[in-house]
Amino acid sequence: MFKKILIANRGEIACRVIQTAKRMGIATVAVYSDADARAPFVKMADEAVHIGPAPAAESYLLADKIIEACKATGAEAVHPGYGFLSERASFVKALDKEGIVFIGPPAKAIAAMGDKIESKKLAHKAGVNIVPGSEGAIDTTQDALKIANEIGYPVMMKASAGGGGKGMRLAWNDTDVEEGFEATKREGLNSFGDDRVFIEKFIEDPRHIEIQILADRQGNTLYLNERECSIQRRHQKVVEEAPSPFVTPEMRKAMGEQAVALSKAVGYFSAGTVELIVSGADKTGESFYFLEMNTRLQVEHPVTEAITGVDLVEWMIRVAAGEELPFGQDEIGIDGWSIETRVYAEDPYRNFLPSIGRLVRYEPPVPGWTGDSGPAGRRGYETGGGGVRVDDGVFEGGEVSIFYDPMIAKLITWGPTRDAAADLQVEALDAFRVEGPGHNIDFLSAIMQHRRFRSGELTTGFIAEEYPDGFQGAAVEEPRLRLVAALMAGAQFSLMAHEGQISGRLDGAPKPPRDWLVKIDGRKFEVELGEGGATVDGEWIAGTTDWQPGMVLAAASGNGENLAIQLRRTSSSTWALTTRGKTHKGLAIPARLAPLLDHMIEKEPPDLSKMLICPMPGLLVKLHVEEGEEVQPGQPLATVEAMKMENILRAEKEGTISKINAAEGDSLAVDEVILELE
Repeated sequence: MFKKILIANRGEIACRVIQTAKRMGIATVAVYSDADARAPFVKMADEAVHIGPAPAAESYLLADKIIEACKATGAEAVHPGYGFLSERASFVKALDKEGIVFIGPPAKAIAAMGDKIESKKLAHKAGVNIVPGSEGAIDTTQDALKIANEIGYPVMMKASAGGGGKGMRLAWNDTDVEEGFEATKREGLNSFGDDRVFIEKFIEDPRHIEIQILADRQGNTLYLNERECSIQRRHQKVVEEAPSPFVTPEMRKAMGEQAVALSKAVGYFSAGTVELIVSGADKTGESFYFLEMNTRLQVEHPVTEAITGVDLVEWMIRVAAGEELPFGQDEIGIDGWSIETRVYAEDPYRNFLPSIGRLVRYEPPVPGWTGDSGPAGRRGYETGGGGVRVDDGVFEGGEVSIFYDPMIAKLITWGPTRDAAADLQVEALDAFRVEGPGHNIDFLSAIMQHRRFRSGELTTGFIAEEYPDGFQGAAVEEPRLRLVAALMAGAQFSLMAHEGQISGRLDGAPKPPRDWLVKIDGRKFEVELGEGGATVDGEWIAGTTDWQPGMVLAAASGNGENLAIQLRRTSSSTWALTTRGKTHKGLAIPARLAPLLDHMIEKEPPDLSKMLICPMPGLLVKLHVEEGEEVQPGQPLATVEAMKMENILRAEKEGTISKINAAEGDSLAVDEVILELE
């Protein structure tokens, strides 16, 4: 076994690998950029080596810097995590040349599966079902249009070296191809150094299923069941679970055997994932097709660990050291159900715009990844009905940077049933406190409670279909809304009572009233506070809360519900209360002042319709118009790259470009004016 390994990655996956290595008695070396100098993974490792500036191209993507760090510290092996150099065959060859072990598959397998065009050919040869599409790379937009029309719309344009949702564009017609083909090539070149693009038929109502593979150097190859990863946004996974509510034992066997056949065909060893697409309309489950093979650990690997009890990182290390798998296919079972949600720095209330900045508050529902408690794969807080695990690599006071992936943490729950795991997600998300950058915690909670999610009727179009007009919070029934009104009135009452007791105030400070008017999301509620509850619009609600002035996280009960709440005072009499996937913004004033509310002048928002405003911090990649040009609604005006994804900004109305305030290549701040129309 290795005495020392280096982790060529950052963030939560670096923390994850370091924890397992420590448990195995292996010393660890971290490498870090300027942006990560104070990151948790740097402190967790036994040694740390600085490798360059914040941009990945100048640090984490430089193989020679990683190899130099190995030599300087005496590291015998390198774990690549995921992303960065994890699927670069040239990196593996460079390590081999220096006598350093790569904790992953052989270079030959990475090269074969890393090229999506060649991997489809190999999969077909190995007897794996493949999606109809172009046989090779496509050079021009005109060629793309020709092939798309031959296959038939809709089609998916994909960068050959793409992954993680980058370098993928869905086209429903010729216009989509004309606008998206060059952007797909640029994304592939910028993110992966390869601008080759191919086209394949888009399977409508698709489900995204993936098979976890684990193989050793002695030729033993196993499949560790499947994961359902259908809930995606812009081809980026948001929720994953194991097993799938759709896959039958017969489907699991057929998919697993094809995945094993492909793995053996390329001489694969270590952990890997074969991704498949299944038509949701096919209830037989026979029409599944090969998408790609990820020759690395997946972000969503914890859900597989939770239901199998197999520590995938540990076995990647053991296989790299030459050990043989001690268990066979018949010993891989399914114990309970596990769900993972990805907490991203993005604002779902503003069309999921990327968000960056300082984590002013960061309090996960359990401490970050703990390597010693609970069975394999269920590390973290154990409850009677399941377990909660948080994999993270951030800290309170740290920065969410524009240079890296916007994921803050992964929340993993395990329960004996799918509903139990989902219920535990809702409870844990309610107690997950993030302040500073925008985040998607409300959105994740809303998905967990959604009737369609609970039914298991999932497709990759779930988010677009269920939230066509954007996300405004989870649906709230009337009893909970009344409870929220009572809690806001109670909070304002407690705060006024507390302020009346502050030292130095005049004697005989007035007692706060019991009668209140609460206005929430445009609704008005009459609240009368009493002992052990409150009357809201004439209906008594028996309930309690442990909230006190100065607190944010608290527990509350009422209407038969026990809730974790986050309650913040936003001004002298306004509040924001978050629970069960909805942030309620409200005003609480004494009832005697209620008649004055109608006389308050509301501030009119400024007219921004004549400006194109940058919705997120990013890089202005392309300007599609010039000053004096007339534009029509829907016409592309500018392309902004944020978090390595290109976003096309379009005209909302007819007009003429009167002024352009930015140039291609400029770094833009959120709400910066790009151009003006008249």
